[in-house]
Amino acid sequence: MSKTRSIADNEVLEIVDKNGSVLGTARRSDFHGNPSLIHRVVHVLVFDRKGRLLLQKRSLNKDVAPGKWDTSVGGHVNPGEDVLTAAIREMREELGIKKCVPEYLYSYLFSNHVESELVSTFSCVYSSKILFNKEEIEETAFWDMKEIRKNLGKKVFSGHFEKEILTFFTKSALSDHPLAGMKDIFMDLDVQPDAQSVIENP
Repeated sequence: MSKTRSIADNEVLEIVDKNGSVLGTARRSDFHGNPSLIHRVVHVLVFDRKGRLLLQKRSLNKDVAPGKWDTSVGGHVNPGEDVLTAAIREMREELGIKKCVPEYLYSYLFSNHVESELVSTFSCVYSSKILFNKEEIEETAFWDMKEIRKNLGKKVFSGHFEKEILTFFTKSALSDHPLAGMKDIFMDLDVQPDAQSVIENP
């Protein structure tokens, strides 16, 4: 095991319930492999002014979804940290973005056989240079929504991202989000996110 992986596994995160109430703490390695434990994460959907979505290609050294295209920004929430602070920190650490205040969109529970995450999703519009963390990310690119739709279900994207983008279009269809008008691109998809897992905005 690499030194970096060992440090990551020993990272301490908060155990939360589905509403985000803190129940205790545990090591990262305790969460991964035990879906009964929920931890908090933040995602940021970074769009350019043309409505394209920035995706990051995960490093081949990642233990989850290596080499897959993923959400613009994603990371754990530190103990005692609020989700907005975490989103701003992760944008800076992963993409070098410092001058974009993210807008809160929604929260939802993501769960599979490996882990359970309470995700808080934000968005921002950013068209300047991306200085991504090369230890964590292979490359970044802005994707047209039609290209994203065409590649869903083809193992191009991480499972996390596929859940995220479908949740985004389901939620934005019911809101006044500026990109809600593009929801028709996804209307004929067979797979829809579980409405029960999406938590309404407070």
